[in-house]
Amino acid sequence: MTYGQGRTYKKVEVIGISKGGIEDAIQQAVSRAQKSLDKLSWFEVQEVRGHIGDDGKVNEYQVVLKVAFELK
Repeated sequence: MTYGQGRTYKKVEVIGISKGGIEDAIQQAVSRAQKSLDKLSWFEVQEVRGHIGDDGKVNEYQVVLKVAFELK
């Protein structure tokens, strides 16, 4: 890919879920998207949320991302 030349991208929404934290949830989403989409380029975090267990501790992180890939 040569930067400075015209390119066109499409964005799709994916949701990563992890017990390991926000960064892990992001990586989960990007890794899974990479298996389905070619030429992933960047991501945007849209939302961060999680689940609180009965003990009052965060036990799951959910991150909504938009990932962009270059159109052919």
